[in-house]
Amino acid sequence: MIKTSKIRRQPAAAVRPSRIRRDPLLVQAPPKKVEPPSPERDIVLGITGVLLFAVAIVTVLVGFSVVTGHDDAAAAVRSNAERFGSCEGGPDCVIDGDTIRIAGETVEIAGMDAPEIRTARCEDEKLRGVESIQRLTELLNSGQVTTAGEVQGPDGKMRTAIQVDGRDVGAAMIKAGAAREPLSKPRNWCSE
Repeated sequence: MIKTSKIRRQPAAAVRPSRIRRDPLLVQAPPKKVEPPSPERDIVLGITGVLLFAVAIVTVLVGFSVVTGHDDAAAAVRSNAERFGSCEGGPDCVIDGDTIRIAGETVEIAGMDAPEIRTARCEDEKLRGVESIQRLTELLNSGQVTTAGEVQGPDGKMRTAIQVDGRDVGAAMIKAGAAREPLSKPRNWCSE
């Protein structure tokens, strides 16, 4: 017969995982050796930056000059297309016997002195001023109008030489009797 023992044995317990949470072990890479930039590289990058900035400035300036530039040949073509008349809105017109507006710019014609209308000293000067305007309008509308540069007159004032088909407008107006040489005698248009 087998005797039973009074000692009670407990069954073997299964091993359970630990409830303590563990983070994975961080492995750090060795620090990279950073080399300072070389002076040659700094110089090359600096010069490249300055050149790019200069190219941008030149591009902007060329763009503005193309948009706002003044070309005498283009002014001559525009002036022929739009013909000279009274100054009631057109870009090309005759203001008085020795002043015109060409391509929207007011210009005093070199090499002549014409009678005035607004500041006339007498009725005779005013009538001669009207005749001078008519003659100048006919002359300007007879061909291609060009500007030939700035000329300093005998009075020291800068005026613009105007030509029609290569002929000087001041000389043509004097020859037609619609104007005089600058500072010629008598200065008063009323005494003739």
